Amino acid sequence: MTTTHPWWTSAVVYQIYPRSFADSNGDGIGDLPGITGRLDYLADLGVDVLWLSPVYPSPQDDNGYDISDYQDIDPVFGTLDDFDKLLAAVHDRGMKLIMDLVVNHTSDEHPWFTEARSGPDSPRRDWYWWRPARPGMGPGTPGAEPNNWGSFFSGPAWEYDARSGEYYLHLFSRKQPDLNWENPEVRQAVYAMMRWWLDRGVDGFRMDVINLVSKDPALPDGHVPEGSRYGDGSPFYVCGPRIHEFLREMHREVFAGRGDRLLTVGEMPGVTVEEARLFTDPARAEVDMVFQFEHVGLDQGNGKFDVRPLRLRDLKASLGRWQAGLNDTGWNSLYWNNHDQPRVVSRFGDDSPRHRVRSATMLATVLHLHRGTPYIYQGEELGMTNAPFTSIDDFRDIESLNHYAHAVAAGEDPERVLAGLRAMGRDNARTPMQWDDSRHAGFTTGEPWIPVHPGHREINAAQATADSGSVYHYYRRLIALRHTEPAVAHGDFTPLLHDDDRVYAFTRRHGDTELLVLGNFTGDPAPVVLPADWENADLVLGNVPGAGPLTAELTLEPWEARIHRKRNR
Repeated sequence: MTTTHPWWTSAVVYQIYPRSFADSNGDGIGDLPGITGRLDYLADLGVDVLWLSPVYPSPQDDNGYDISDYQDIDPVFGTLDDFDKLLAAVHDRGMKLIMDLVVNHTSDEHPWFTEARSGPDSPRRDWYWWRPARPGMGPGTPGAEPNNWGSFFSGPAWEYDARSGEYYLHLFSRKQPDLNWENPEVRQAVYAMMRWWLDRGVDGFRMDVINLVSKDPALPDGHVPEGSRYGDGSPFYVCGPRIHEFLREMHREVFAGRGDRLLTVGEMPGVTVEEARLFTDPARAEVDMVFQFEHVGLDQGNGKFDVRPLRLRDLKASLGRWQAGLNDTGWNSLYWNNHDQPRVVSRFGDDSPRHRVRSATMLATVLHLHRGTPYIYQGEELGMTNAPFTSIDDFRDIESLNHYAHAVAAGEDPERVLAGLRAMGRDNARTPMQWDDSRHAGFTTGEPWIPVHPGHREINAAQATADSGSVYHYYRRLIALRHTEPAVAHGDFTPLLHDDDRVYAFTRRHGDTELLVLGNFTGDPAPVVLPADWENADLVLGNVPGAGPLTAELTLEPWEARIHRKRNR
């Protein structure tokens, strides 16, 4: 009996950060016509879906994740007509386009919030979380916040509004007030907006921090970790009490009856495997897949900017747990990079000229051969690296700037703080796409909003597309393998060499086809002892030209990756 799999199980998604992708008008900021002009590059790469980070009107406090109008395009990116042309051109090339849905919060300049903050009697006051000061404390004084929660972007999660004498909740920037999903009017307004975009032709949504929309209405204080000024409110808003109810309602109101062409992925910080099974169980009709953050926290100590060496066995255990947990129910999203993460070749690989290409392709091999839908972030397919930031003046991101200010004010060594930002700051992902070796890498004819990486003269799309041995062409081959070999998309997953701190190894099996995947995570040769039944198995793809046959005792070269295939009778 043939099993029909959803189309997105064999698809590959490419994330575009519009501000940094391609600038068509020379103002130094990427835009929609710029993306349209580069679609053939993406079609040639072979990706199936484009995910656009926010292009809505925004004051740009958090680079567009603070939205002031959900049903228009920010002039810096173009117009709705430009968007319609882009969407049509994407569809003409056989690709799909999904939008970024940011509905945990709006901008404080959104008309909903402008009306809400006009006073306690506003009809939309309850569209957001407003609370008075703590009993017995003067409004606006330190410690008078309604609870002790901290913001993801440093400081308290509450902002005092002197006009009304109350505070509003903002889990992120103070210019990103949280919507109150307990109010059914809020939910219906969000669903109406989503239907408007789907009716326009978009193919789904990536849902920003969607598992934070349900909050315990009591908003209790959180536990204060040692060394922290603020309480951890996450037990009261991460996968909160009504989150599954809300997502099932969203599915009924927005997606039901629209066929199977759409894709929904929920970004869910702090989600567990057990919760993800519920979110992605097709029978529950919530979302198709989730982004989880466990594996990108393994090299962090006390916070994301406290960088620790990655232990490979920890990475294997983490990814393996998610593979096993969603094996029979649900689906994985696979990623190393996105707009919130540093460049993986600098993080888990070796970005030196000697090993950059080899380590970038090894990392790609290991990720793409897991069970799930791979997500490529712009420039990843070129092996783009972290940027050489020299001072805090080089950074643009609100998270990094706030962290630096708070950490230095608290007495931390500025150079130590900068070292953490260089390694983990989000601006590493936001330097402009490197198209060629010209002055601004072909990104813009003007002055870019953030400096182009100086390495663009060696690492760029023009060079990579002309070189059959480049990271780009290796990604093309990986994507093609997913499209043509059912074992990649649909095979089961069996981990090997659990305790090996150098080699990542696993098999994928589908029907009578079995794949063996090997990746050396070090810059040294790594011996591997494999079961004898893999000897002389065909090499499907590898990143070392002229790699020898597979033997029971094999030594992988530095950063080497291999995919072998055999037929079981």
